[in-house]
Amino acid sequence: MTGNTYKRLARLVFHYWPHLLFSTLAALIYVALNSISIWLTASLINNILTDFNKLVQQQEALRLTRDINLNEQLKLWTNQIILRDTPVKTLEILCLTILGVFILKNIFLYLKNISIAFVQTRLITEVRNKLYIHIHKLPLEFFNKKRSGELTSILVNDVQNMQDAFATSFQKLFVEPINILTFTVLLFIISWKLALLSMIIVPFTGMTIILIGRSIRRKSKRTQVQIAGIMDIINETLSSIRIVKAFVMEKYEVQRFLKENEKYFRLLFRRARLRYIASPITETIGVIIGVTLLWFGGLEVLSQKGITAEDFIRFIFLLFSTLGPIKSLGNVNIRLQTGIASAERVFHIMDTRSSIVDCPNAIQKKEFSSNIKFSHVYFNYSIEDLPVLEDISFEIQKGDVFAMVGPSGAGKSTIADLIPRFYDVNKGEITIDGIDIRKITINSLRGLMGIVSQETVLFNDTVARNIAYGLSDIPTERIIAAAKAANALEFIERMPEGINTVIGERGVKLSGGQRQRLSIARALLKNPPILILDEATSSLDTESEKLVQHAIENLMEDRTVLVIAHRLSTVKNADQIVVLDKGKIVQTGTHQELIKTAGLYKDLYDIQFEKD
Repeated sequence: MTGNTYKRLARLVFHYWPHLLFSTLAALIYVALNSISIWLTASLINNILTDFNKLVQQQEALRLTRDINLNEQLKLWTNQIILRDTPVKTLEILCLTILGVFILKNIFLYLKNISIAFVQTRLITEVRNKLYIHIHKLPLEFFNKKRSGELTSILVNDVQNMQDAFATSFQKLFVEPINILTFTVLLFIISWKLALLSMIIVPFTGMTIILIGRSIRRKSKRTQVQIAGIMDIINETLSSIRIVKAFVMEKYEVQRFLKENEKYFRLLFRRARLRYIASPITETIGVIIGVTLLWFGGLEVLSQKGITAEDFIRFIFLLFSTLGPIKSLGNVNIRLQTGIASAERVFHIMDTRSSIVDCPNAIQKKEFSSNIKFSHVYFNYSIEDLPVLEDISFEIQKGDVFAMVGPSGAGKSTIADLIPRFYDVNKGEITIDGIDIRKITINSLRGLMGIVSQETVLFNDTVARNIAYGLSDIPTERIIAAAKAANALEFIERMPEGINTVIGERGVKLSGGQRQRLSIARALLKNPPILILDEATSSLDTESEKLVQHAIENLMEDRTVLVIAHRLSTVKNADQIVVLDKGKIVQTGTHQELIKTAGLYKDLYDIQFEKD
């Protein structure tokens, strides 16, 4: 998975190749100027410490020598630029040159960084957009298996981890390898013997970085899973805070959170121990090598054999300048592994394919003209689960009110979910006007339907936007008319800002009956030919039920209606009633027919009648 993750990230990054090319050119110029600045700084120190006349003599000797090595040639070119007639003038030119080189170096450093910053921020924005869009395409089955806290964590924390990691990684990975390569070449030019000795640091440092990086990636995965669990607890507790307080479970919920948060702390601290040990290890190895080189190089300078004092100063400057990028790359790998662990979780979601998709050549259906028909439908939520529906067959004629009743778990809501293709049947078919619904585009299929369920879903927005949800450019007059038909206008007008009042998360500022009437107003405004009512009044008190029931009657006019109800009083006038039990149809008929026949419907009716 990791190798594939690197390839996918590389493909995403390559999309911005013009910016990468510009950044690479800026990085090359920066590295060249950085190397020149180090070389000139070493020359500055050497010129201060060395007699000026001796410098002039050495320069003249180099100029007259025909066969000189590359190191001597570089020194010759350097002195040709900075050497003047007097020591003061030479120092002035050298300082001004160093100042100019440093200014240019930092200009190109900024250009390199800002172009890479654009790539990484644009890339992460693109990843988050694609992930969010993809999540909306996934079927309900996916959300039944995934915790909302985990998905929120991936969208927020994992994508942020990718951004944090790549913000550093992209910038360092583009410049530090070039820096190391350039400094290493210069080290070999000055003294290949000392350079070979200094290369001992590479395998030790590389091995340390690889081992620590692997461990950090594993721990990062576990950390992200743990924070997802914590976010799930937070979401669950906050959405159910009324029940938590009602059952005096605050202490239990706090302890549950503290326990999971403590696990998260331990995972974070283990990862931190690894992250912060890498830098001291690599730096210690570097210092050991540096001290060793100081010893051997110093002996050569003191014995005046091999390397000169000027070359040794320059070598040490370059060596310790090389240790910085090596150390930086080690930190980059550690940050990168955290980002890769998060990227794997992000790509896992993006690789999840929806089973509910439009078939090739699916048709747009804009009207409902005849019937809805179930033909020998079988369904279960997964292969491991027991069948939820077995051999279900019935027909709903246009304009009919079709009711389904039965005990909890009989399969009523599942049938309602199959019609708009929230799930697909395992066997058999569902047709609308004789067309298999799998051959109709999903958007046009669902566009034919309005759904009012027991669990009313409202958003933290205005009354008007909740009623007009899914529709655009709806005149205020139509929204008010829909609210009036849903018996909602009276309480809306009492609100501080009328239809422009924000109703809070999930409509928390409204009563159950008010929320349900807004849901009915939403369905009325959509004006669908097919209406699905799933236990729309079951959780309401008697007064609210009457208001909602009247609104439902307005909603049902001139529509084909599928009603799911526990309260049989709401389905007495249905054109046809289907009685379900354990996923099978056990009775069909009208209310009058069913209460005259011994069976489940009469039993349910008698129980409810006795209660009444």
